[in-house]
Amino acid sequence: MDEAGRGPLAGPVVAAAVIIPYQEHFEELNDSKLLNPRTRERLFDAIMSRALAVGVGIVPPETIDRINIYQATRLAMKTAVGQILPPPDFLLIDGPLSLDLDMGQRPIVKGDRLSVSIAAASIVAKVTRDRLMAELHRQYPEYRFDEHKGYPTKAHKEAICRYGPSPAHRKCFRGVKEFLPLDSAETLF
Repeated sequence: MDEAGRGPLAGPVVAAAVIIPYQEHFEELNDSKLLNPRTRERLFDAIMSRALAVGVGIVPPETIDRINIYQATRLAMKTAVGQILPPPDFLLIDGPLSLDLDMGQRPIVKGDRLSVSIAAASIVAKVTRDRLMAELHRQYPEYRFDEHKGYPTKAHKEAICRYGPSPAHRKCFRGVKEFLPLDSAETLF
């Protein structure tokens, strides 16, 4: 398991769970952050066609605002695992996260560089999220979500300052909440 999108100011957090057959070999499989977009897309297609099972969990910004990013990440991961049938016996999870599920699990820091299945989950989560951010770009082109994917780049922060937060923004995140009208910021908490 792995996730994409914990740090951005906008968009969902996405988690993926992937079961790779033991005999499968994927050239270039690695942490999605170390791969260029074209390679990620190619590997995504290969993973989706050759994996034994793939589950994806998506938690939108309004839920992130309500339960916080840590809990939203765990929810996305639990949703992804829930889509795997039959359920896995054991989970390898990228990072220091654990899930309140009745199954064995092992958090592995930098697991997307150490485990084939975590690397595959990293790619599925990242490509899925990037595609969702491209959709958000079509809805809110002034923010250029297609370029920065919601991360706090200089251009993105300038757009928030100029246009205010969009419905796709995480209103509880620093860099966004400062630009909310006072009455809407107070209703978040």
